[in-house]
Amino acid sequence: MELTIGWLYPKLMSTYGDRGNVICIQRRCQWRDIPVKILPLEQTSEAALFLQADLIVGGGAQDRQQEIVMRDLQGSKAEALKNQLDDGIPGVFTCGSPQLLGHYYEPALGQRIQGLGLLDMVSKHPGPEAKRCIGNVVFEITAEPLRQELQAMTGETPIVIGFENHGGRTYLQTVSPLGKVKTGYGNNGEDGFEGAFHQKAIATYSHGPLLPKNPFLADWLIRTALEKKYQDSVQLTPLDDCLAQQARAAMLKRLE
Repeated sequence: MELTIGWLYPKLMSTYGDRGNVICIQRRCQWRDIPVKILPLEQTSEAALFLQADLIVGGGAQDRQQEIVMRDLQGSKAEALKNQLDDGIPGVFTCGSPQLLGHYYEPALGQRIQGLGLLDMVSKHPGPEAKRCIGNVVFEITAEPLRQELQAMTGETPIVIGFENHGGRTYLQTVSPLGKVKTGYGNNGEDGFEGAFHQKAIATYSHGPLLPKNPFLADWLIRTALEKKYQDSVQLTPLDDCLAQQARAAMLKRLE
């Protein structure tokens, strides 16, 4: 078995250390002797490359870089990404990249930028004088069937710890929220929801980066990608996550 990780615009969308999510998936595969290929999906990439990814990772960006990406991710590239996610290819999109998947993003300054429309949601920046949503965030995953699958894997209620730093506010329409906020702002600081979930794609403002703090999510992505690719059930070799678990326990004690 082997995996190809499609990394969306790594030069433009790697703010706040979100490249750590790619590294986390890569290392957890390698520790299990699962070969991994990192496939950068850049401005110069052809749409066909998007179809080679078994798992897709997207990170955050400042408004200017995000505008460049959203204007590039159109046409055949957009269709390829939509086809992949609609077909059940797993993905994790953090901070700014979920805004690519909605109907549009309105920056603090400038004109509305159209998104892929894959997720039924919109994102808006309230203006350059508005307070950013910054700080540690804790939320419980409520999206189904993700919640049930994670609980079966870990034997515990799936609680995510992360860090958020975003000016934009996201408002969900018919798409399912990823979870319910326990500490922090979440999508907009108003409705108590965090992120969104579509097919096998996780969208969230939580980074820090996300996967090293929540290794069970990394393992879910790996297992889901392998099962999709090879059309068979997969049991991952357990790893020693005691240090990560101790860190999570300390953070939850401090934040909850």
